[in-house]
Amino acid sequence: MYRVSDVMTRRVVYLPAETTLDEAARVMREADIGDVVVTDGATLAGVLTDRDIVVRAVADRSEPSTTTIGAIITREVVMIEQHSTASEAAALMRERNIRRVLVCDNERKLVGIVSLGDLAMQLDPTSALADISEASPNA
Repeated sequence: MYRVSDVMTRRVVYLPAETTLDEAARVMREADIGDVVVTDGATLAGVLTDRDIVVRAVADRSEPSTTTIGAIITREVVMIEQHSTASEAAALMRERNIRRVLVCDNERKLVGIVSLGDLAMQLDPTSALADISEASPNA
């Protein structure tokens, strides 16, 4: 049985809420990631995903060089403990209709991110979703 800690991405990229959309997109492209954790000072403000940029910013015709990521982030942060099972993570994603969950230790310190693609690659490596995720780590 896989634990979240077995499948999660341990590298978490943080950006301040005042970062512009174009800068955040550049960081995500250069790091080959599909999400960043957004901070407001020392506080976790939310999560920005590549989908947020497309669905919220582009669809609303936001100006990428002046719109901050704090204006479009998902502020509801969903977390799961790293020792939870991969099946529990999948159930949480299904229940909340999300594709990524922040992973914390037993002291609620952020230690990683688990995505639907991470789960697919471990739980069913022959699935079409695993194939897509392997080809594009942003899935």
